Amino acid sequence: MAIHDRLKYARQAMNLTLAEVEGRTEIGTSTLSEFENGKREPRLPQLKELADVYRRSTSFFLEDGPPPQEVVLWRQSPTSPDAQSVQAELLRFAEQYHNLESWCDEVEELDLPFASGGRERFGYAQADRLAHDFRTKYGLGERPGPSLLRVLEEVCKVKILHMPFEPTGSAACTVSERYGAAILLNSQNVRWRRNFDLGHELFHLLTWNVFRFVDTATTAEASGKEEKLATCFARNLLMPQEPLRIAIDAQLEERTRLSFDDLFEVARQFDVSVEALLWQMAFVYNLSKEVVQESIEKLRGRMSYWDKRQHDSPPHRPLRFEALANESLRKGMISTGRYAEYLGITRRQAMRQVEQEAPEDAEVEVTYS
Repeated sequence: MAIHDRLKYARQAMNLTLAEVEGRTEIGTSTLSEFENGKREPRLPQLKELADVYRRSTSFFLEDGPPPQEVVLWRQSPTSPDAQSVQAELLRFAEQYHNLESWCDEVEELDLPFASGGRERFGYAQADRLAHDFRTKYGLGERPGPSLLRVLEEVCKVKILHMPFEPTGSAACTVSERYGAAILLNSQNVRWRRNFDLGHELFHLLTWNVFRFVDTATTAEASGKEEKLATCFARNLLMPQEPLRIAIDAQLEERTRLSFDDLFEVARQFDVSVEALLWQMAFVYNLSKEVVQESIEKLRGRMSYWDKRQHDSPPHRPLRFEALANESLRKGMISTGRYAEYLGITRRQAMRQVEQEAPEDAEVEVTYS
């Protein structure tokens, strides 16, 4: 695929018209049209400008062959044009992360136990078993919530990006032979909501070969059945049934009802929301859907209050991503401008950080007594 084909492909992936691109750049529509028709090629400054608008690296437009398959699975896609922008940011993050690993000679293979088989035979029992096997394989214990993010990033080598977008009840994931697996979480959500989203998207990664048919589409939506299976997986991964029973029994003692404070204490132990806890209790204790929904409505005000009290702001990019960027800069693999682009900061901020960096040959002396 020539450069003009890739320019058109990148623009269409962002769902932008030539007029909209002109409004974001200093390049006229007639010139843009000539670029895409192969009548002329953009100068390097123009190519960089277009790459920034399309959320692509300049090297993307200079590569040979067809563009890589880019399938992003959304729970609920944001409304256009935010959808294309957020999606492109996730794909660019995965590419940048892979580039940093390559430049630092620290490329690590994705370590996920992908499921196989036909989608017709994959049901709730299989989702439950998959959650159990994953929890066991990676030693997540009886309360996986507090350690799930760390295990996925550091052990499984999944690239996880946090950024704000609407609707807040959504998340996304993608798998690429070239860049590995990546998950997008909404930074506007509280930690326990992000934990459940993380488990939900993990299911989609593990069953990618079961439910996904990779084609030329750049977006995808899961079926209603697949989403229910992902919810089942996340519940059973984060709240194993027997440990959950023990935790609830400890709160009940000789009572038959749980107050909100009791529920919150159990939810806090498993690092999940009270609402997620109630739905898992419905499965474990065979409660009716109506009873759970009624309880959620009664407690919604309290849950909202605690969400506000417990809100935190996760880092946009993983610490390892930033560490690799720093290493790449020290080794001269990237320029200060590229470093600033990767970290989402200004060139001035990047130069200030460079000045504050310790010398490469700095050593720490360790003595033994």
